Amino acid sequence: MPAALPLPLSTPSRNLVRLTFVRGITWTGFLAAILIGIELLGFKLEVPAVIAVITCMALINVATWWRLGRPRAVTHNEYLVHLLADVAGLTLLFYFTGGSTNPFITYYLVPVTIAAATLPWRHAWAIAGTAMGAYTFLMAFYQPVPQLGQGHATGPLNLHVLGMWLNFGLSAGLVTFFIYKMAHALRSRDQALSHTRESALRNEQVLAVATQAAGTAHELGTPLSTMAVLLSEMREEARGNPPLEKDLELLRQQVDICKSRLRHLVASADRRRLAEPQILDAERWLAEVIQRWLVLRPDVGYRLEVAEHRGRPWLAVDPTLDQALTNLLNNAADANPDDIAIRLDWSADDVVIDIRDHGPGVALSIADQLGETFVSTKSKGMGIGLFLTHATINRFGGGVSLYNHPEGGTLTEVTLPQRAPTE
Repeated sequence: MPAALPLPLSTPSRNLVRLTFVRGITWTGFLAAILIGIELLGFKLEVPAVIAVITCMALINVATWWRLGRPRAVTHNEYLVHLLADVAGLTLLFYFTGGSTNPFITYYLVPVTIAAATLPWRHAWAIAGTAMGAYTFLMAFYQPVPQLGQGHATGPLNLHVLGMWLNFGLSAGLVTFFIYKMAHALRSRDQALSHTRESALRNEQVLAVATQAAGTAHELGTPLSTMAVLLSEMREEARGNPPLEKDLELLRQQVDICKSRLRHLVASADRRRLAEPQILDAERWLAEVIQRWLVLRPDVGYRLEVAEHRGRPWLAVDPTLDQALTNLLNNAADANPDDIAIRLDWSADDVVIDIRDHGPGVALSIADQLGETFVSTKSKGMGIGLFLTHATINRFGGGVSLYNHPEGGTLTEVTLPQRAPTE
């Protein structure tokens, strides 16, 4: 399965690249506007201080480009620091160029919008609050530029500037809330589409395996019937030779078991097309699955532990879920048949079955692929059993996770949703 593409609006490294471009364009524009104001409009500014601010932001941009060349990933906290640096740079520039009377004061909305679209909820509101605080500071503390002042002040507080401040506060709040919600909805949608695409690919693989299994079951019927006929003839010819008769009888029993399993496979498939899963007590169901498993694996040693909670755990089950859990138990027995620990626990929403073996554990190189593709932990395994197990449990709304236990071996955790018992 190809690697999932990065989600839009959610990769801090890519967002920092875009922020660096925006910062370069913005401060180049500010420099051009200041030069025009000084040369053409006669602004009286503290030019060394203004140039120092612009130079500092340019150095920050150069340092950012250097940092982006490093292999370390950009975190949300680091991206937040960059946006705070932009807000601080804007505040210093506006302080020396008229404060809240500067018509570019609403540029604070740019870092606010960027934060709302790319950062988590708390980080976005941190930028919005910082920008609002900086704007409020600049209403009282700044170096005035006469050409930018308003000539209609009716008191110590300029109503025009107050209106701009109120407008900025409202705009910053709305932008932060709605842009964040829209970006979050976009990320959630893309995650849902990714999961749907993965489920569709998994279902295609399951269907391919099922088709091959059905064809193989059909093809096995003829050779098994032929073997049964030949074994009957050979048994007649071997009369008087007890050892050979015994071996032939054993072979005939094995052939009959194979034919019986094929008939059971077809019959159960027909029933499952029409029948709904049964709601059963999870403890009783687990005990029955283990007992059937012990018939197949009489060599294993196990211990079953059931958590003590009020109420009973209930699960929706069918034969495919029985087979899925049996596959996991077989994997544990193949790793080490001694002292397999099985634990049943539950909460109001989920039922959890833990299977712990004392084998060699799971190799980290294939841990993420188990159950997603045909990858096996066994030297002679094909990985189909674990793949089908994952697909079955996912179909019931659950999941399977494999961990290397700190004390050795593998811990397999099966999580299934609780189902209310039927009356």
